Amino acid sequence: MSENAKRRIHAIDAARGIALVAMAVYHFTWDLDFFGYVRSGLATTGGWAIFAHLIAGSFLFVAGYSLWMAQGTRLRMASFLKRLGILVLASLAITIVSWFTTPDAVIYFGILHNIAVASIIGLLFLRVPALVTLAVAIAAVMLPHFVRFDVLDPRWLAWIGMAAHPPSSNDYVPLLPWIGPFLAGLAISKLSLGWLKRQRQIPKGENILTFFGRHSLVFYLLHQPILFGLVYGATLVMPPDPSPAYLSSCQASCERTDDAAFCASYCACTLDTLKDEGLLGPLMRNQTTEQDAVALGRISMMCSSR
Repeated sequence: MSENAKRRIHAIDAARGIALVAMAVYHFTWDLDFFGYVRSGLATTGGWAIFAHLIAGSFLFVAGYSLWMAQGTRLRMASFLKRLGILVLASLAITIVSWFTTPDAVIYFGILHNIAVASIIGLLFLRVPALVTLAVAIAAVMLPHFVRFDVLDPRWLAWIGMAAHPPSSNDYVPLLPWIGPFLAGLAISKLSLGWLKRQRQIPKGENILTFFGRHSLVFYLLHQPILFGLVYGATLVMPPDPSPAYLSSCQASCERTDDAAFCASYCACTLDTLKDEGLLGPLMRNQTTEQDAVALGRISMMCSSR
């Protein structure tokens, strides 16, 4: 083990590693959702949405904890600026890539963007009492739930976190409320770091979680392209059944104007007919022709009259 690794607090690396593994699990589920292997919207609703929020909160909490651990007793500006520069470059790279891959949901302020800005703001709290920092953290979490402004809707302002209608993004982690977990981590670090430092000798060797934790940025940048590529590769060998995604989308759209019983019957009818006429695949891929549009209208009218 290197001398640098020996000086690290293994519990923090392990906590970061656990958050990374949880994030990979969530992103794999998101990929399965994106390519149609699971129910449409599974990764962004219900328990999975809560899971995603818990993961983001844990990352920011650990980032705040680590800021005090690295800078609290003596500000090391050179190391801080080096880490900040890496975060900024990685954030810009993610934004640029998303601009080309998902132009309708550009990542203009994701979790790395948040950690970069929160780290700068965190410097202002290094000499603030822990309890005051905790109070500010709670206020930051609560504020955007009560105060929102239409004027903050554009991307260049939506990152603040009080936009009434923020632009769509595949990873939207605005400063408010998410600086709250960061500041909470910084405050808890002030209160517990002395005790935790005494625990650093417990694990003599490195395990997979501490390894991931020590190389968190590399893990973060590489895991999703790898997982996305694997799931995409699976679609070429074993394409997903589009039926569940169609039924979910059809019923959600239908129930805006009709009752659930009618929609269940209507969607089942259209699904069966689309399969019989070979139109389900082109419809789900948005590859229908003008001739297909005529057939789709006929199918809709036929199933509506049943």
